[in-house]
Amino acid sequence: MTNGDPARHPTNGERRAAARDKARQLREAHRKQERRRRVVIRSTVIAAVVAVAAVVAVVIVSSIHSPAHGPANMASDGILIGKGMKAQRTPGADPDARPAVNKPDASGRTVSIVTYVDYLCPYCGEFERTNADQIGMLVDSGAATVEIHPIPLLASHSAGTKYSLRADNAAACVANYDPDAFWAFNRELFDHQPKENTAGLTDQQLKELVKKAKVNDYDAVSRCIDDGRFNAWAQDALDRTLAGPIPNSSVKQLKGTPLVLVNGRQYKGALNDAEEFRSFILKAQADTYSTPKPSATPTPTATQ
Repeated sequence: MTNGDPARHPTNGERRAAARDKARQLREAHRKQERRRRVVIRSTVIAAVVAVAAVVAVVIVSSIHSPAHGPANMASDGILIGKGMKAQRTPGADPDARPAVNKPDASGRTVSIVTYVDYLCPYCGEFERTNADQIGMLVDSGAATVEIHPIPLLASHSAGTKYSLRADNAAACVANYDPDAFWAFNRELFDHQPKENTAGLTDQQLKELVKKAKVNDYDAVSRCIDDGRFNAWAQDALDRTLAGPIPNSSVKQLKGTPLVLVNGRQYKGALNDAEEFRSFILKAQADTYSTPKPSATPTPTATQ
């Protein structure tokens, strides 16, 4: 026989109450866990939606950008160079302004040569290197003008570096700060033209060509290149050219580069034949000059 009260066992009612209390605690813990899980899911979904919206907004803003202010001396989306290799001065075009149209000499005495070129386009390089000397002599003497439109048509053909666009921006920077050096810089770009589907020249290499072309205010041009200041304008100029029409010609829109016009007539001959292009210039000039012009009505004179 032992001392003390015998161990007391819980009654059935107490066991049921304890089980109900335990179940209640488990249900409460489960509800709290479920609430936390729903909060996490909602937060994750909201974060994902915000991220997707941000990406969509960036894409929309990138694809529908505001028109950009153009470089000085390129109000036509190109630069017009005349006698003595001097460029025509114009203010930078306002963002919403339509490109100016340079009227050629209606008499045909001064030949109008207009080129649309991409600095990565191998055919443009072939034409430029073949004909630059004779075009330069005609323009320098005053026998012709040349209007050069840089077009970044092949911006996606340079291993992701957008070389055509960067080269166009550099050319626009030169036009903006030292337009009379544009012809020399244009030649340097084609003389050192990279191959299509390569990374192209770096911005630093473009700056070296700025030096070789003896561009004034190198520091300002260098900063302009670093900033990509006229990238958006160059893209806008491309869009306008692709939409067309091409001024002073019957060409409805740009379909490829180079596009070469002489007195508004498209040159379709060999790009590597300087003599053929020279003959085309002479014929275009002769045709323009020989086109009958309206004659003035004679002034009546008194008769005796």
